Amino acid sequence: MAIISARGLGYRYPAEGCGEVWALKDVNLSINKGEFVAVLGPNGSGKSTFAKQINALLTPTEGEMLLDGLSTADATNHWRIRQRAGMVFQNPDNQIVATTVEEDVAFGPENLGVPAAEIRRRVAESLALVGMSAYRLHASHLLSGGQKQRVAIAGVIAMRPVCLVLDEPTALLDPRGRREVMDTISRLNREEGITVIHITHFMEEALAASRVLVLGRGRVVLDGKPRQVFQQHDELRALGLDVPAIAELVLELRAAGQELPPDVMTVDELVAKLCS
Repeated sequence: MAIISARGLGYRYPAEGCGEVWALKDVNLSINKGEFVAVLGPNGSGKSTFAKQINALLTPTEGEMLLDGLSTADATNHWRIRQRAGMVFQNPDNQIVATTVEEDVAFGPENLGVPAAEIRRRVAESLALVGMSAYRLHASHLLSGGQKQRVAIAGVIAMRPVCLVLDEPTALLDPRGRREVMDTISRLNREEGITVIHITHFMEEALAASRVLVLGRGRVVLDGKPRQVFQQHDELRALGLDVPAIAELVLELRAAGQELPPDVMTVDELVAKLCS
C-alpha cells in the first residue's frame, strides 16, 4: 500500500536574473508503508526539495504529491499531512525548543491538544524507542549531537506520524553520533514498522535501507535495492557520487583478478568471501 505517491511531480524555484530553475522535474514514484528508502544525489539534485514536498513545506509547481491519499496541493490538507509526515532536519538545535528532554518531546503532542495523561505515556514510550529514557530530565542543551538528534526523532514519534522524513540528519554529527542515529532509525523501521525516508550523502548509510533512490538534476535516475544500485558504478560516478568504500575495494579486487561476486557490500561479507 503506497503511503507516498508522486505523479509527474515538478517544482521550480524563482531564480534572479535567469528565469526559473527546476529543482524537481517529472518525478513518478510510490513508497509503500513500512519501507526504508534512502535518497541520494549530488548537491542541487533535488533531495531536500523532495523531502519538503512530502509534508507540504513546499507544494508542486506541476503534477502532484500524495501523502496517505492527501494531496499536498490542497491547503486544507496541510495540518493532517504534517501530523502524518514527521520531519527531522540536519541541525537538531533547530528542533530543540524546551529546556529539558521530556518537555521537548512533549511539545508536539501538547500543540496537537493531546490529553496530559496520554502525553506522559507518549513521552515515555518515544524516549524508550530512541534509547533516551535515562536522559528525560537532562537539560537539552547539554546533550551530544547524536543525543539531540535522537531527542528530535522522539519528539516527532510522539506525534504518531505514519512516516518519518529525515533530511540529512547525520550531516553535522561525528561517527559515534551517526551510528546512534542510524541505529535508532533502523530499529524504528524494523521493530515499529515506521516508514522511513532518509535523505543522505553518506553512501554507507544507504546500505541500511531496503530501497535506494538516486536523484540527478531533479529526476530519479536510479531506483532499486542498495546492492543493485551500488553496482552501477559508472552511472553513480557520472553524477559525481562515490560508491561505499567496500564496494569500491571489491571492484578493484575483481579488476586485479580476485574472484568475488559484485554485490559484496560489507566488511564481514568481504572477509567471509576472501576466507572461503
